[in-house]
Amino acid sequence: MQNRKLKIGIVVGEVSGDTLGAKLIRSFREQGIDAEFEGIGGPQMIAEGFNSFYPMDILSVMGIVEVLKDLKKLFAVRDGLVEKWSVNPVDIFIGIDAPDFNLRLSKSLKQKNLPIKTVQYVSPSVWAWRQGRVHGIKACIDLVLCLFPFEKSFYQKFAVPAAFVGHPLASQLPLQNPILDAKQELGLDLSQKHIALLPGSRRGEIERLGPLVLDAANIIHHKYPEYQFVIPAINDQRKQQIEALLKHYPSDLIAKIHLLENTDKESKIGRQVMNAANIVALASGTATLEALLLHRPMVTFYKLNWLTYVIAKLLVKIPYYSLPNIIAGKKAIQELIQKDATPEKLAHEIEKLMDIETAQIQVMQLITMHKQLLAGNSEDPVQAILALLKS
Repeated sequence: MQNRKLKIGIVVGEVSGDTLGAKLIRSFREQGIDAEFEGIGGPQMIAEGFNSFYPMDILSVMGIVEVLKDLKKLFAVRDGLVEKWSVNPVDIFIGIDAPDFNLRLSKSLKQKNLPIKTVQYVSPSVWAWRQGRVHGIKACIDLVLCLFPFEKSFYQKFAVPAAFVGHPLASQLPLQNPILDAKQELGLDLSQKHIALLPGSRRGEIERLGPLVLDAANIIHHKYPEYQFVIPAINDQRKQQIEALLKHYPSDLIAKIHLLENTDKESKIGRQVMNAANIVALASGTATLEALLLHRPMVTFYKLNWLTYVIAKLLVKIPYYSLPNIIAGKKAIQELIQKDATPEKLAHEIEKLMDIETAQIQVMQLITMHKQLLAGNSEDPVQAILALLKS
């Protein structure tokens, strides 16, 4: 293994996975590991020399019902990767997040009896819902790289090899995070208060959640005209989509909205916007962890296709949906899910966080959780992967 270049397959399905993948590629290089990387990646990974066979957006599908529409296309992508790696096998396949796709791909690789070790980087929320999936994971995954310590404990109960590698953002983002510096970085008026609105980075999320956040912003604007709003757009397509929605709103509200498109390869506009905001309202997902680590007062929301929600509700085994509440083991932030995700309720929860004392109580809880994530005894993901290859 030492005498030739390692060949590593990676598949990611969204921006957060692209960020992790790019960092992993850099970590291999920094540790002097001669490797080439291929599969499905985003712009950050491609900038690191990654060879992407398909565009990352092809996997950016959320929800049970929504996935069914794209099933044929997703199967074709999976089969295409299996065919490529049957002819020219990689040494190891690392699925980063996107568990529904990546676990099926790992299973297909195992069924072919290919000499490929399989890793799932970012555990599926198997501890939260559809816990029976752990047996399928045990059958097709050689190692799970966990972001949170409670995940490793869960896998140990089922004798699934797992390593707690920590979330890179926990150490990357500082405990002291001046908001004025963040406002200045984005060219925002330092004397103004800003509310960040993050309806998500996927087309379908903006379709469902864009009107929700804009309607809530309209309510707040009429009660508190001194507040300004900041919305991030991950790329030009999402920016155009949000601009199309804004055409249905009054000009006095639009004048208070800063729509900022991503400009760098790290796709961190969402993080920058949250960092510069006094209050954050965001779709439930991985971005809630970033808001936690930035220590910004927040409220989270989400709406799914009604059938997807009904199915998911039957399968969920934990009382919370957002990572801050799951990590805290209690309701640290407000969650507005499905029928509770209305413009009126969202505006009301944002209004609560305008109270300095209420916001500060939440901020102190977020800082405590950040310190807990830093205190865990995490392993280096590259070393965990190399140890698997030697086993």
